[in-house]
Amino acid sequence: ADSLSNVTMWKRKVVNAAHVSFFQELKVKDEECERLSRVRIQLEQELEELTASLFEEAHKMVREANVKQAGAEKQLKEAQGKIDVLQAEVTALKTLVLTSTPSSPNRQLHPQLQSTRGAHKHVRGHTRNKSVSDSFPTSTPQPPSVPAQPTTRQDRETDSVLFAEFLMWREHPSLDRSSAFLSRIYREDIGPCLSFTRCELSKMVQSAVENNSLTMEPVAMSAVPVVKASAVECAGPKKCALSGVSRPCRHRIKLGDKENYYYISPSSRARITTVCNFFTYIRYIQQGLVRHDAEQMFWEVMRLRSEMSLAKLGFYLTEQG
Repeated sequence: ADSLSNVTMWKRKVVNAAHVSFFQELKVKDEECERLSRVRIQLEQELEELTASLFEEAHKMVREANVKQAGAEKQLKEAQGKIDVLQAEVTALKTLVLTSTPSSPNRQLHPQLQSTRGAHKHVRGHTRNKSVSDSFPTSTPQPPSVPAQPTTRQDRETDSVLFAEFLMWREHPSLDRSSAFLSRIYREDIGPCLSFTRCELSKMVQSAVENNSLTMEPVAMSAVPVVKASAVECAGPKKCALSGVSRPCRHRIKLGDKENYYYISPSSRARITTVCNFFTYIRYIQQGLVRHDAEQMFWEVMRLRSEMSLAKLGFYLTEQG
């Protein structure tokens, strides 16, 4: 009986120990479940916050994109309007260039020339300028027996070599001076016309003219000059920066993006202007804006060359008044 009770007690102890171990393990599991539950809740909160933040950022990006699109559309409309205006101006400029040259301007495009045209009266097949006859005393008519004084006119004859060089250049017009046409003009006209006492400055001026980056503007004689470089380099309103000669300088030039202004005399201005006029015309030919025949273009080039030659020799026009 004692041994049976001892076995029973031992079994109870084993069962109790198993229960205690089980409950302890269950408690650990419960604690682990609670910890995982808290982690899950925290992750869900963070996920919700991240989702809300992403939606807010997405809405912000959409709003910014809409604003930028509206601004871009507005700029596009403004740019299109400017393009239309510029195209209209280019069309008008092409019309002007195609129908008018400095030697033979289009009177319909230059109303100021109509007045001189209307001032002529036809009398028995001859032309008389009324404004000229009114401004001078009337002389006594000569008897019919007195022969009229011979009049002279300027004739011209095309130089075959120059014309052939021009035709070759016109087939593929460019500003490359390696062509025989431009090489001759550089050697005979442009180089001498832009050759001044100040050699370095002369080269800079020629480069700016070729690059179409030279700016020329009138100067008020009463204004005090602002000299940003040496006085010898920029000269002043009474000394030409190119020739070094003391002359009243009513104009100044600026070369490209440089800040310095150079005061130039009327003679230097005329020489630079004639070269600029030549480059402007051949650029028009290069861009296809001049639709005259080859001979008309050639004689316009020759006229511009003659202006460069005269300016080099010291002849220039001055404004009266």
